[in-house]
Amino acid sequence: MSHNMRREFSNRDELIVYLREQFPQATETDNHISEMLGGRKAAEATLAKVDPFKYAKTRNFFKGAVTYLSPYLRYGVISLREVRDFAFAKARNQSDAIKLVNELGWRDYWQRLYLQLGDKIWEDQEEYKTGYNKSEYAPQLAADIREGKTGLVCIDSFSDDLREIGYLHNHARMWIAAYVVHFRRIRWQAGAKWFLEHLLDGDPASNNMSWQWVASTFSHKPYFFNRENLEKYTEGVYCQKCPLYGNCDFEGSYEELERKLFPKGEFSRQRNSQSWQKGKRVKGK
Repeated sequence: MSHNMRREFSNRDELIVYLREQFPQATETDNHISEMLGGRKAAEATLAKVDPFKYAKTRNFFKGAVTYLSPYLRYGVISLREVRDFAFAKARNQSDAIKLVNELGWRDYWQRLYLQLGDKIWEDQEEYKTGYNKSEYAPQLAADIREGKTGLVCIDSFSDDLREIGYLHNHARMWIAAYVVHFRRIRWQAGAKWFLEHLLDGDPASNNMSWQWVASTFSHKPYFFNRENLEKYTEGVYCQKCPLYGNCDFEGSYEELERKLFPKGEFSRQRNSQSWQKGKRVKGK
């Protein structure tokens, strides 16, 4: 294959045909074409739609005002500084932009950590806080998760979106990571590699360290969720059509699921509202 890649195309379809010809092995692995557009113009148009105030208030909801900037940030099409400056300029007051700017800070932090750790981002930074050791987690991702055939409508839908669109809402990333690591007891590395195969914004630093945060190898306790949490932030769109509703893996209170998932009880069981909500905090976009 020539290193002098074409850069000018009359339309997007022509570009797609060309890329499929140039990368046949990639096409055999995944032939989906994401609906998301690349390039500086698309990045600028996406940035122009960002509302820092609405982002802060609704970012955890699937229909919330998320930025969709992560693919452009991942490849340097747009910079963290540009987004920060835009957020402060557009916000009615500085406090309205703080949440978005804080999330940009997390991305910068992951990058600085990556510079320090290098390939060690693939290693557990700490021991699991789940009561299980590394040898008790399966090393490979199960086929039913990879193929979207678990029978859980939410998880299968996230798997399909990952492969077909190359993008997931951050809450979906956390839920599927928690499902992989805690409900199926599979090593976070297997899930992290799977994400990087498909995510358009697949940045090793943000991806791996977020997986470790969920797994508890880079946090003080594991992140997990229940159906009530998922149903709230998705407005029930998956639960309403799931044949397992009322009898799925995610049923029960957090206390009940904690006893089920982590019977050895290695991590803190404090339940005051402030610490519990902090533990469920969403990182990323």
